[in-house]
Amino acid sequence: MTKNLNLFNTLSRKKEKFVPINNNKIGMYVCGPTIYDFPHIGNARPLVVFDVLYRLLLKLYAKNKITYVRNITDIDDKIIESSKKNKTTIKELTETITTSFHEDCKYLNCLQPNFEPRATEHIQEMISMVDNLIKNKNAYENSKHVYFSVSSFKDYGKLSNKNSEELVAGSRVEVSKFKKDPLDFVLWKPSESNDPGWDSPWGRGRPGWHLECSVMSEKFLGKKFDIHGGGLDLVFPHHENEIAQSRCVNNTNNFANYWIHNGYVTFDKEKMSKSIGNIVTVKQLRETINGQVVRLALLSSHYKQPLDWSEKLINESKNTLDKWYSQFEEMESEELPDDVLSPLLEDLNTPEYISKLHSLYDKASKGNKSSKARFLSACKLIGLFGENVKSWKNFKKQRAKVDERFINQKIIDRNNARKKKNYKLADSIRIELEKNGIIIEDKQDKTTWKYK
Repeated sequence: MTKNLNLFNTLSRKKEKFVPINNNKIGMYVCGPTIYDFPHIGNARPLVVFDVLYRLLLKLYAKNKITYVRNITDIDDKIIESSKKNKTTIKELTETITTSFHEDCKYLNCLQPNFEPRATEHIQEMISMVDNLIKNKNAYENSKHVYFSVSSFKDYGKLSNKNSEELVAGSRVEVSKFKKDPLDFVLWKPSESNDPGWDSPWGRGRPGWHLECSVMSEKFLGKKFDIHGGGLDLVFPHHENEIAQSRCVNNTNNFANYWIHNGYVTFDKEKMSKSIGNIVTVKQLRETINGQVVRLALLSSHYKQPLDWSEKLINESKNTLDKWYSQFEEMESEELPDDVLSPLLEDLNTPEYISKLHSLYDKASKGNKSSKARFLSACKLIGLFGENVKSWKNFKKQRAKVDERFINQKIIDRNNARKKKNYKLADSIRIELEKNGIIIEDKQDKTTWKYK
């Protein structure tokens, strides 16, 4: 099996062969949630995308050679605002959201990272990094605020491929009277008396958002590491700022070698927005849709492209898994040939890989045991078949609002209505069953049903 993995690097804006810094110690850092509200389907996409990349790296290099870090941001202005709005303590809010987030990860069948650091656990390291940036003349204090001086870092804008004027004009740049330059970003800010804060050389305060990831990635992966990932919305300012402060504090010519970013998720062609009211949380999905369906749906488009979340996509993914589960059984894993793996090795091309899965399924369904083992192994590589057939069917059964006796009686009533040519009544019964999670099918003279 070849180990030639190619990944699109946002930093170079081209696909590159993945060459680890050290083959025996590969590091990947992915920006995790800011726990001010329940994660939505857009937040779930990087969870699944980078879980697939993690699984692929484990297969290519072995478990003990990969260190996967995904942080939790548990101190931020949004968290403070949310706690006040919801009239709860920050501790209660963050613990509730964190618990739900971990349930989301389990629901989506995501492997646990090796480390999941929380920002509040590393405040002293953050203070130390800010202090060193000031000493290096890359940062300055003004009225208990500490800002990074963007003009001190000549490569600023390289990741987002924009010059200073473009960044100021077109991006979310925080306005502040304490800044020397509009692009300068906060490293440390004072806290109100009732807000969380920590003692520092610049007074009681809290860290800037960008600082947190620089500190946590360095602690667990070192000053330089292989892969840094996250959503497309993090390219600027978050990741651009991470690069600036990390390279300056450590005086390095690099930070992460490969920058991987997944595209946005839209809802029926519209950008998800709380103001529009089209946010779909993973917590909501857990109530009605099997996690395997959501996972397959999220992998149906290439990770770099936008993904439109729709009822059609959900149904297509569900129907595919219904079909594939007909071949499920516990078997020994089988090594996958290069031609099956090749789409994943070419920048995680999951749509093409799923197409390969359809072909493998066709061969498996003809009764060839080796083909079945290969099909099952290929599905499991991207985190599918995280549960057995019984669990898969039980999920649908549990979500149905009626029992089998009710269903069978309704089918009898519908068939009688059809015999009497009362098609309006027959159709209303079919709709009633569908609303209750039951799909009926007429084949020749027989009516069958299945869970939706």
